[in-house]
Amino acid sequence: MTDKDQKLFNEFPPVSTQDWESKIHADLKGKDYERALVWKTYEGLSVRPYYTSENLKGLDFLNSLPGEFPFVRGNKKTGNDWYVRQNILVKDFAEANRKALSILGKGVTSLGFCFDCNTKITKENLAVLLKDICLDAIETNFECSCDNCSCAQFFKELTLAKYNSSQIFGSATMDPIGSFILKGKMKAEAFDHLKTATEQTAELPKFRVIAVNGKHFANSGASNVQELAFSLAQGVEYLNHLTDAGLSIDEVAHNMKFNFGIGNNYFMEIAKLRAARLLWAQIVKSYNPQSDDSAKLIAHSETNSYNKTLYDPYVNMLRTQTEAMSAVLGGADSITVLPFNAIFGDTTDFSERIARNQQILLKEEAHLDKIADPAGGSYYIESLTASLAEHAWNLFLQVQDKGGFIQAFRDGFIQGEIKAMAAKRDANLALRRENLLGVNQYTNFTETANEDYPEWVFKSNDLTQEGAEVETLKPYRAAQSFEALRYKTDMYARSNRRPVAFMLPMGNLTMRKARAQFSTNFFAVAGFEVIDNNGFNTVEEGLQAARAKNADIVVVCSSDEEYAALAPQVAEQLENEILVIAGHPECKPELEAKSITNFIHMKSNILQELKAYQSKLGI
Repeated sequence: MTDKDQKLFNEFPPVSTQDWESKIHADLKGKDYERALVWKTYEGLSVRPYYTSENLKGLDFLNSLPGEFPFVRGNKKTGNDWYVRQNILVKDFAEANRKALSILGKGVTSLGFCFDCNTKITKENLAVLLKDICLDAIETNFECSCDNCSCAQFFKELTLAKYNSSQIFGSATMDPIGSFILKGKMKAEAFDHLKTATEQTAELPKFRVIAVNGKHFANSGASNVQELAFSLAQGVEYLNHLTDAGLSIDEVAHNMKFNFGIGNNYFMEIAKLRAARLLWAQIVKSYNPQSDDSAKLIAHSETNSYNKTLYDPYVNMLRTQTEAMSAVLGGADSITVLPFNAIFGDTTDFSERIARNQQILLKEEAHLDKIADPAGGSYYIESLTASLAEHAWNLFLQVQDKGGFIQAFRDGFIQGEIKAMAAKRDANLALRRENLLGVNQYTNFTETANEDYPEWVFKSNDLTQEGAEVETLKPYRAAQSFEALRYKTDMYARSNRRPVAFMLPMGNLTMRKARAQFSTNFFAVAGFEVIDNNGFNTVEEGLQAARAKNADIVVVCSSDEEYAALAPQVAEQLENEILVIAGHPECKPELEAKSITNFIHMKSNILQELKAYQSKLGI
């Protein structure tokens, strides 16, 4: 025990990949290895059931240290600290200033001022907004949707009058291409404005004015590969236009900031940020910058709205916690955790406090800011980083072959790729191959909508301007179709009796319990009242209990073998109730011949089925 050179676990012989594979194939007993154990992701990656050091052979980026080119292991040589950012919607400049001063004492180290451009930004009202804020102690960011305001210039003038320029860090993110993909129009002078802003803020070396908003892709249903590839292609578009306009590659790259979304695919999100730095470093390096530091990708990460829900909203806190953790482990430079109720109205002091504390917990309790590249060395994450980089690079090259990002978007290629992916993901939710907790699976049976929600909550965010030149991206939430379905039931129940789905379990104990549980979850998704039961000895007993509960739908839950005799018995004694069979039995054709036509099972499209039942019930 005192021998410092002694290796641990010497008594255990090493296990080769061949040994592992032999054992796995033996345990599978003839099952197809690829189908049983290999996970095929949306991104097109094949995730193996295990990884070893052999999977890391040939990965050149493993030879670099944190803070070294190509920065896959992070931009910092020591530690993994990040800015805790909270966004403030600026409607009134004085009120926004009061809020900023309040939250700066509560753990926030980065402010994001978001302007709606309804009020013209002047030097005077910007001074009101920044009054009494120590700008050399925090990161200051401005987001403006018009991409043509002068807040960067005004900010420079205000700060240089009071601070040393090297003390100021932050951004005034201008993203005319991002506006183009959402609004469908781009001003001819967009890149001229961007060049001007870059030149005007040259005296602030740590202040960035060029944004790439990858979150627009993520919130429109794109995969991680697509978000990464299209973000890089958009970044290259800025590099090309601005260097052609006379700026150096170092000037442009030093002014760029990427804003990525963070989704719920925990390990994939970690790998995405690492792969982004790897690929961006190689891209910038090809422009021959004077310093490798120009090749650093600065990433702000913001929790996606795509997978957040209106119903059971506190689950959003669980989602954003794992998302924030994956962004931290991936090496994000700053993070915004959107409050759990941000998707359906004004946030509250409580929800904002929780969102801040989620990041503070990762620092002060988990100490994830102490170690550089905490994910480094993981066989799985390193392999995933390489795979994600490869797939994203191939898609990036497709965009370049089509003339670059703007031309590919004008041609509809990028929209088509994202729409196809979004449709695939929507279909998987409807078929429950993917679960969205509290929405298409395991809903809170007792929850109802007690307030009137505006119509926009259930629709995609369409910012398309009149006379748009292209089809635009329309960010949306995956839960919206399900929420609209359930909200329709809740609105109906305000003036009518809520529909009741009654479980009628009979026969085989194991099958009836499993199918009753499946069916209660199924109908609860639409907001129906669901009544489960232990079981009945006779059909008459079951139907008597169903009518005592005013059942609208009677779901027979039994085994496939028993349905042939049981289902017709129930059908003969029904009055106005809708009969549903839980399962997909072999006797289905015989039952359909007897006008028994409603079946729910694992392969049912739950969204289509529940809409049909609503229609049958007159909802």
